[in-house]
Amino acid sequence: MKKILITGGTVFVSRFVAQYFKNQYEVYVLNRNTKSQLDGVHLIEANRHDLKDKLKQFHFEAVIDVCAYNETDIKDLCDAINQVKDYIFISSSAVYPENNKQPFKEEQEIGYNSIWKEYGLHKVHAEQYLLSRYPHAYILRPPYLYGPMQNLYREPFVFE
Repeated sequence: MKKILITGGTVFVSRFVAQYFKNQYEVYVLNRNTKSQLDGVHLIEANRHDLKDKLKQFHFEAVIDVCAYNETDIKDLCDAINQVKDYIFISSSAVYPENNKQPFKEEQEIGYNSIWKEYGLHKVHAEQYLLSRYPHAYILRPPYLYGPMQNLYREPFVFE
């Protein structure tokens, strides 16, 4: 069975992603093991910034990076893994300047957004770095993610 690596795997989106794929792939989750783990997945207990050779023994068909916020997050994971066929990064629509025509489209300019400020710029730099390493990486830019098990201040932020 093909192996995939999912960053996180214990909370909100990363947990749903791991749950979805665990019956189709051999799912490995990379996290610090501070929260309850999902049954049926393989835990790689580590901090993504201190991986050393923990991932070198594996060959993953895909990496689904749900937890990267900046370039260093991407770099540290890329440095630790062997080549992968597909790298999927869950970024954010915060990479689009707020004056872009909405709804945002993939081919629009990315850059500073005065609402999201540094968060958006960090995501821009993460995307750019990822594409320098994996030019055919998939980058998803959802505007908002909310629902069961969310762990951040989401719905109130949208309505405020």
